[in-house]
Amino acid sequence: MEKKMVLVIGGARSGKSTFAQRKAEESGRRVCYVATAEARDGEMDERISHHRRARPAGWLTLELEGGTVLNGLPASAGLALLDCFTVYLSNLMATKGLDWPVEEEDLMAEEEVLRLMEECEGEAMHMVERMHEEAETTIIVSNEVGMGVVPPYRLGRIFRDLAGRLNQRLAERADEVYLVVAGLHILVKGGRGGELGDT
Repeated sequence: MEKKMVLVIGGARSGKSTFAQRKAEESGRRVCYVATAEARDGEMDERISHHRRARPAGWLTLELEGGTVLNGLPASAGLALLDCFTVYLSNLMATKGLDWPVEEEDLMAEEEVLRLMEECEGEAMHMVERMHEEAETTIIVSNEVGMGVVPPYRLGRIFRDLAGRLNQRLAERADEVYLVVAGLHILVKGGRGGELGDT
């Protein structure tokens, strides 16, 4: 069977996770949900619990080790659903040293920042390619971060720039790309060429 990669992208609370889960259910394949969030506080713990309750009982769930490491998909998984790529990227940036308090934001040299950004980008795409190799279909959910205000802090701008670059690479790599806005999805790549509501 021909392999397929789908990118579902949109803003916060746009309905992208709901749409991606519906696509996964409709595929008829055994789904492995690849979770990236870690419960570091009560609010995140509640969000994770909500997402778990919303997923079908028969789905497999795989949590990335430390929020960043994929040790391999279960052999029985026909479809891998990664939600959310930008949370994974945030975790990856932290492990690489792109994480600091505001009062220390000017301490790292720009050359070192650029080197670490390139390292994060390479590792992220390697993880995506591994998922694509191991599953028949891969669905990746990611946040569109470039439509709001410019982040006031250096780390926020680094995250925005890196997420934007990676979203472009994911879109280029994907067979289908859906933009989700206010619960409505638009096919912007693949399929029949961007018809509103096309599934």
